[in-house]
Amino acid sequence: MPAPDPELRHRRVVLPDDPTGIQAPHDVLAAEEFAMPAVTPHPCEEGATRARARRRLAIGGALAAAGGLLALRRRRG
Repeated sequence: MPAPDPELRHRRVVLPDDPTGIQAPHDVLAAEEFAMPAVTPHPCEEGATRARARRRLAIGGALAAAGGLLALRRRRG
């Protein structure tokens, strides 16, 4: 039959003192006041994004042209 461990008991929690020494309540994590700066994209990443967009546009144009040729071919045939 399980029983509680006699060595474990509730002790009073003692928190450490504030390292700044300020006694009044204050904001320890001032994340809302000091927001992280926005990251600027790296020049290489920007160029890669443009190249990827051009490639997608070229593939889309080729697929549209192929679809148009197939439609013309069906009309004639």
